[in-house]
Amino acid sequence: MEKALHWTERLFHAAVGEEDARLCKDISEAACHDQPRSFVIQTAAMGLSKIGDGLADSKVVLPWLLGALGAPAFFVGLLVPIRESLSLLPQLLVGGLIRSFPRRKHFWAFASAVEGLCILAMAMAGMAGLEGFSAGVAVIALLAVFSLARGVASVAAKDVLGKTVAKAKRGRLSGYAESIAGAVTGLVGIYLTLVPEVQRSDGLLFAIIAAAGVSWLLGAVTFLTLDEEEGATEGGRDLKSVLTGQIDLLFADAELRRFLWARSLLLSTAFAGPIYVAFAQQGTDGSLATLGLLVVATGLAGTLSSAVWGGLSDRSSRRTMTYAAVGAGLLGAVVLAIHAALPQVLGSLWLHGAVLFVLGVSHSGVRIGRKTQLIDMTTAETRAQYVALSNSLIGVVLLGSGVVIGLVMSWSLLMALAILTLGAFAAAFACWRLEEAQQD
Repeated sequence: MEKALHWTERLFHAAVGEEDARLCKDISEAACHDQPRSFVIQTAAMGLSKIGDGLADSKVVLPWLLGALGAPAFFVGLLVPIRESLSLLPQLLVGGLIRSFPRRKHFWAFASAVEGLCILAMAMAGMAGLEGFSAGVAVIALLAVFSLARGVASVAAKDVLGKTVAKAKRGRLSGYAESIAGAVTGLVGIYLTLVPEVQRSDGLLFAIIAAAGVSWLLGAVTFLTLDEEEGATEGGRDLKSVLTGQIDLLFADAELRRFLWARSLLLSTAFAGPIYVAFAQQGTDGSLATLGLLVVATGLAGTLSSAVWGGLSDRSSRRTMTYAAVGAGLLGAVVLAIHAALPQVLGSLWLHGAVLFVLGVSHSGVRIGRKTQLIDMTTAETRAQYVALSNSLIGVVLLGSGVVIGLVMSWSLLMALAILTLGAFAAAFACWRLEEAQQD
């Protein structure tokens, strides 16, 4: 134990710096003592789950899977709305349920195990030869279960993080986890890009998706080794009292309403991904080499930017979200200009890789910034409820706006991109108007 503790302390000090390592602003003395180990374990577990996210990305990899199985295009359009909304909508109830248990790490571990099994089942469906409409139904059904489990994991992860890691270090933990995942998925993408054409089979795609499932299972086992103190259990209530309390909370907290408005506008960075992937598929041959380069681009984006975004978020998560939204807006404007003035370059695979890289950098900043903002603007007593309320309401917004954007995309991808570009600039303005959550 002493050897393991010394090892984690060394990594912790290297990650956050000698001075910051001694600071514990809003966690208990016992949690502060265990903080080095908690930081390392959660970085590893989160990193493994994010590796799974990268290798089974619903914006890039799962569309390729449905295409390989010959599923109708209708199912491809369902991937992102189901993946995102079903992971958010149940959290209003889940937050109250989790709150009734003094330790919440088991919720994250169980939910992550379910996620991993669902992704493994998708790979097995492909290996078993499932095709066409049946394959589409199977993948979408598994994704729905996956997303519900992810909603549980999201609430539990934020609550445990707030209890075990001090305020000035949470952004860096998220950043390091994303960097680890970005490096691994980037290497997989390089392999896909460089492997000889004769070896680019559907079996290789299924193996990569299966590896994503295994990553979630390993993350679940890792998270169970965390030492978590018992927390307050006030707030574990039935559905009616949960809904009443959350509605009262929404009307009582003006800053929360401003945050939710900003977060709603930030959805534009998530919706833009499938549009850029569609442009890449239209402009290139759509082989696994194309998929590989897109995976490399998103992986590199996470590796190179996440730790930077994490450090910036610990100083000002409001500015982090603002800068990331501006980046996404500028990218959309540039791509629209290229389509209007230089359509001849749209066949370049490297152009599409660069676009996905810039989007990945921006979206990484959005995710880390909004997560840190929400955790730091709350207290240990209110965190689970705020997280659940925020995610559930955003899930509703996501479903509605996803349908609208999907309809616009079916008419014109360029028009959809123009709307999302304006949305990104509006998000930047809304984020800039938020209060600083990192002020003592």
